[in-house]
Order: sequence, then C-alpha cells, then structure tokens
Amino acid sequence: MNDRPIGVFDSGVGGLTVFRALCAALPDEPMVYLGDTARVPYGTRSPSTVERYSMEAQDFLNQHRIKLLVVACNSASSVALDSLVRESDVPVVGVIAPGARRAVEQTRSGVIGVIGTRATVASGAYERAIQALRSDARVESRACPLFVPLAEEGWTDNDVARATAETYLGELREAGVDTLVMGCTHYPLLREVIGATMGAGVELVDSAEAVADEVRGLLADEAAPPLPAGASARRDLFITDEPAPFMRMAERILGPEATRIEQVRLDEY
Repeated sequence: MNDRPIGVFDSGVGGLTVFRALCAALPDEPMVYLGDTARVPYGTRSPSTVERYSMEAQDFLNQHRIKLLVVACNSASSVALDSLVRESDVPVVGVIAPGARRAVEQTRSGVIGVIGTRATVASGAYERAIQALRSDARVESRACPLFVPLAEEGWTDNDVARATAETYLGELREAGVDTLVMGCTHYPLLREVIGATMGAGVELVDSAEAVADEVRGLLADEAAPPLPAGASARRDLFITDEPAPFMRMAERILGPEATRIEQVRLDEY
C-alpha cells in the first residue's frame, strides 16, 4: 500500500491548511484532496446532512484507492467520523482527537477554549475528547461562523476581522483560557488576529499540525516500507464547484503544491 495516496476531504478550502501540513510532514507521499465547494459550509447543515455529504466524499476518494483517509473538516469529524470509520477499509483520521491531545499537552491551567462552526460547537466533540484526556479540564466553547467567510474573502487582518474577533473572543479571554483550539480548518488563516485578540499568554492550537503528526505515526507503523526519499509525490486536487475561486485560495495556501485542480460531481461515484 505504500505507493497508494493519502485521501483528504473538507467542505471547502479550509482543509487545505491540513493538506499543507501533510505535504510538509510527508513530502514524498502522494495525496488526493477533495473540497466539496458546491455545498460549503458544512457547519450550518444538520448532522444527518453532514453525514451524507461525508459518506459521498469518502466514496469518491475510495475510487482513488487511498491507503488512509483524513477528514480535514471539523464539522464532519464531529458528527460523521464514527460512520466513516465503520464504512472504511483503511485507517480514518479526524481533526478532533489530535487537536484535543495537543490542547491538553499545552494547557497550564486546564482552562481550554474551543472555537468552531455552530455544528462543531453544538456537537460537544471537543469537550468530550478533552475531558476524556483530562477530566478536570474546563472547556469554554464559542461558535464563530463569520470567521469562515472572512478567511475565504481574504479579510484576515483588517478592521472587520479585528472587530469580529473581539466580538467572538472577548468572553473567552475574560474566562481565563490559556489554550485556544482553532476548531475549524479556516481559522489558522486568521491566526494573527485571533492571537492578537486573545493575548500573548494564550497558546493557539492548530489541529493541522497535530493531524500530520498522527498520520506520520500511522504510516510508520504500517508493515510496508516507507516510500524512498525523492519519490514522485503526486498532488491531485478535486472540487465540486467552479475552480476559479478555489484556485486563488489554493495558490495562497499551498503555493506550488496546487499542481492540478479538477471539478467533479459526487453523484457520479
């Protein structure tokens, strides 16, 4: 299985932050990415709809004979991960558990903040994952839905972004959190304004790096030998809507890794 690709999916472009971290951690691994841009965002959908969309994304990536599936979407990881694991013949990695572990490792006081979409926050997935690792942790959660359109518009460091961050994060800052999980893959694009709003004493957790570490560990445990250094690392990117807006974001996030982007229809798989 060592020459088969890693499959990654998200509801849109935010998952490219996870894809970027995977490319950096595993430069010789082939990867295929699916962004369901025609139906973004998942965070405002019902759990049953998010689960259906996630299963369709999994079916598409299975056509590429993937050896591991990364669910680079916090909303999907929150409500659909168990179903994806049941239906998968390969390992499945979500973003919730790695991010929770990183937060527990970094917190000093045990007061951890979580920001995410409405679906992610409503699911309570981060709270459960954090408290399973540290039962005395206090988790303060806040839905920040406007961060997604700000990130996609490129408004990541202007007066609108700063005012929005203050509105969302002021209460978390006052609650005394010392670690903040950015529980949406779009949010690292707003890392500077989030960090400035929370203050220098608050550690920001980007699940992308934690996911990349977990995937690297899983591949190291496989019986197949690792790919040789310098192996051809194909990067294929697929989306479900017009490619132009996605291409602009992909070039901004990935740079030269945005090598091939193709529009597809999930109802064909």
